Amino acid sequence: MIQHIPLEKVLFLDIETVPGSGSWEDLPETEQKLWEKKTRFQRKEDVSAAEFYDRAGIMAEFGKIICITIGMVEKNDTLKIKSFYGHDEKKMLQEFGEIFNSPRLNNIILCAHNGKEFDFPWIARRFLINGMQPPVPFQMFGKKPWEIPHIDTMELWKFGDYKSFVSLELLAHVFGIPTPKDDIDGSMVSSIYYIEKDLQRIVDYCEKDVLTLANVFRRMRQEDLLKRNINLD
Repeated sequence: MIQHIPLEKVLFLDIETVPGSGSWEDLPETEQKLWEKKTRFQRKEDVSAAEFYDRAGIMAEFGKIICITIGMVEKNDTLKIKSFYGHDEKKMLQEFGEIFNSPRLNNIILCAHNGKEFDFPWIARRFLINGMQPPVPFQMFGKKPWEIPHIDTMELWKFGDYKSFVSLELLAHVFGIPTPKDDIDGSMVSSIYYIEKDLQRIVDYCEKDVLTLANVFRRMRQEDLLKRNINLD
């Protein structure tokens, strides 16, 4: 039961991703052809590969991570938050990977919303693409499901109903968790990054999602809400 999981061993996280290039025209011809093949059966007949390229941010082979935010619960029931972000994905991933050298993160349990199908594999794949070994918690290859301790709040909410999809925003609403009235959602991240060039706005959005994620998990454990404390040491 999730009530038995020590909260101090849970690392809450969220990532923000964008297409690898700002526009279809910037892609090398080889990558354009690979994208066309990859998405052939996902696109409607009247949608070209170029028109579909704004979806590249959900595929690790064609996108990149621009922000990873983590949070850990302190003894005073505050959530300490730290973000890794930047335009140099490899440098950002290196800095993120270094935190797992801390003894505090031995046997850490990851927690994300839709993490098992998105955040966790995305991070592992981008480490490999950048020529680096993924941190130990993300090395899940060959493991059986019951050998992976990580938590996915979407999976918890399914209760075995694998057809069910629920957003973090909706769970926050049904659990009565107050969330800021933002003017941004995940579908806008790419344009904010490439067109508006406002990375800090995306980082702020990612940090708010991590606080919401942690509080959804707390509500699932029938616990009080957390307050936020920035800068995780």
